[in-house]
Amino acid sequence: MTYYLNDLGLLCAIGNSKAEVLKRLLAGDRSGLTASDEFGVRCLVGAVTAELPEIDQHYRVYNCRNNRLLLAALSQIEATVAAMIARFGADRIGIVLGTSTSGVRNTELALAYYADRGVLPEAFHYKQQQMGAGADFLADFLGVSGPAYTLSTACSSSGKAFASARRLLSLDLCDAVIVGGADSLCGLTVNGFTALESISSGLCKPFGLHRDGINIGEAASLFVLSKQPGPVLLHGIGASSDAYHFAAPDPDATDVIKAMQLALDNAGKTPGDIDYLNLHGTATLLNDAMESKAVNALFGTAVAASSSKGMTGHTLGAAAALELAFCWLLLTDNDQRGTLIPNSNDDQTDPALAALHLAKQGETLGRRIDTCQSNSFAFGGNNVSIIVGRA
Repeated sequence: MTYYLNDLGLLCAIGNSKAEVLKRLLAGDRSGLTASDEFGVRCLVGAVTAELPEIDQHYRVYNCRNNRLLLAALSQIEATVAAMIARFGADRIGIVLGTSTSGVRNTELALAYYADRGVLPEAFHYKQQQMGAGADFLADFLGVSGPAYTLSTACSSSGKAFASARRLLSLDLCDAVIVGGADSLCGLTVNGFTALESISSGLCKPFGLHRDGINIGEAASLFVLSKQPGPVLLHGIGASSDAYHFAAPDPDATDVIKAMQLALDNAGKTPGDIDYLNLHGTATLLNDAMESKAVNALFGTAVAASSSKGMTGHTLGAAAALELAFCWLLLTDNDQRGTLIPNSNDDQTDPALAALHLAKQGETLGRRIDTCQSNSFAFGGNNVSIIVGRA
C-alpha cells in the first residue's frame, strides 16, 4: 500500500512558512536562537515570532499557545484539508498528534496567578494543558469525527504519530489523517533540562568538540497523510525501545541501529538509497556520541547528514514532525543540485566521535535529493526513524 504526504504546514524559530524555513535552513541561519529569561533561567531558546491566530471564544477551553501554534500550521494546509473532508466525509478524517507538554505553560501561569490572588484565572481550563487537547481542539474546530488522539513519548512523540496515523489508513479506519505535532516553550522543560545540566551555555553545537547541551525550541508541524497521490511518499517507519535508562541513551546504540534498519526494511531500501539523513543531534555529550556510533555502523561516512537543531533548537515532542518537514521541503524543492541542510554548530567536529559525513553550508549532493531519512530519540529509549521520498 502506498501512502502520501499531501501537504505541509509549519512554523518554528527560523520561519513561519515553507519558503522562509527552507531558505533559512539551507543558509544555516542560527539567528532564531535568542536569549530569554522568561522562565527563570537565562538561556537561548528557539521561539516562534509569528503573530499567532486567536482562538474563538467558542473554543475557549482550548485557548493556549500550543493550540494557537497548531491553528497557525493548520491555516497553511486548510485548502487540502477541506478538499479531503469534502471528498471522504468528516467521519473519515483522523487526527494524530505528538507533544511532550501540550499547553502546560497555561497551567504555570494559572498557578502563579493563584499564588498571588488565591483563585485561578477565570479563563483557565484544564483542557488547555491536557496532552490530548491539540487533537481534540483540531477535531472540534474542523468538525471531523474520525479517530483523534495524541501520543506522548517525549522527544519521539510526533514521529510515533506517523506510525499510528499510517495504521489508521492501513486498517481502513480513515481516508486521510492530519498528523504531526506541536510543543511550546514552558518553564517545565527549561527548568527540567537545566536541572539535568543539559542546557547549553550558549548556542548549541551538535556533534561539536565543545558541545555542552541543548537549546529548547518550540514549533508546530502538520501534514495531510493519505493514499491519494501527493508530492512526497511515506516510504518506511522503524521504531524500537531499548529501555536502557530514564534519560540517558544506550551507549551501545543497538536499538537505535535497529530502528534505522527497520525503517530501511519497511521502505524496501538500503543505506545506499538514502540521499540525506536528518540526525537527532541534540548537542548533548551522550546523545551525539551514541548517534554517531549508530549512523557510522549502518551508513559509514557515505550518507550526507546533519542536525538542524543548531538552527531551531530542540522542539521536543514536535521535533520528529518538524524535522520530517525539513525533509519534505528538500523533496519538494526544484533544486537540481540537491543543496543540503548544513550541520550548523560554529565549532569543529569532535574527533572522538565515530566519523560521519556532516554536511557543510552550501554543500550539494550534485543531483536532486530523492530520498531522506530522519531520526528521533527520546527518554526511556523511545526511538523512531522515518524514510520519505520524492513521489
